[in-house]
Amino acid sequence: MRRLSFSLMLLLAGTAPAAAAEPDCVVLLHGIGMQGYVMKRIETALTAAGYRVVNVSYPSRAMPFEEIAGEYLPAQLRENDVARAPHLHFITHSMGSLIVRKLLHDARPANLGRVVMIGPPNHGSTAADEASSYTLLRDYIGENLGRLGTGENSIVRTLGPADFDVGIIAGEVALNPVFGAVLAGKNDGAVTVESARLEGMRDFIVVPYSHTVMLWRDEVIAQALAYLRDGHFRHETADAPDPAAGAR
Repeated sequence: MRRLSFSLMLLLAGTAPAAAAEPDCVVLLHGIGMQGYVMKRIETALTAAGYRVVNVSYPSRAMPFEEIAGEYLPAQLRENDVARAPHLHFITHSMGSLIVRKLLHDARPANLGRVVMIGPPNHGSTAADEASSYTLLRDYIGENLGRLGTGENSIVRTLGPADFDVGIIAGEVALNPVFGAVLAGKNDGAVTVESARLEGMRDFIVVPYSHTVMLWRDEVIAQALAYLRDGHFRHETADAPDPAAGAR
């Protein structure tokens, strides 16, 4: 009887369902003056695709850039135990892209996967230069507004080329007429297509949307998921660009 019970235990152990594998984790970072709600459509799509999502809201108007990248974001990553994920990916918008560049420069996670940047001011934005000249905007958005520009105190002056796996989505439809005169070339109303490029990027694609509207468009969300999955965007209807040719 004892032998039979032991055999039954072995049989049951062999048929027990395997523990579910830990999914990859994707951290979402919004842009200046926003909160995590603007990334909600992307969060929903990622969750449906099987990722664990950490949608971070950070105090972009009240906290200096270096403190966000060096203290606030790392604390959020620890709190959400992202280190347990097989791969840690990032999808970022605007200033959030620069925060991730700073984080990866200073303290790269060991399980880093891929990064998708949407509308990143990788070479600064002349729109931010212009906006920071308006007292009301500067007081409302805070000191990080001016640092997103192209001046001597620009954030991007402290960041180097990408030495990580990154794909970049840039917009080319400007709905904001205020900054049209200061943004040379195609732009999304806040960042030019050329400023979005980054030396070392793996892929680059331009979409017909404006800076913030991009976040809610199905095409952009599908492109972001495609990059996380495949390491490149879907260029079926456009000529695939040579990232190195556009590096600055």
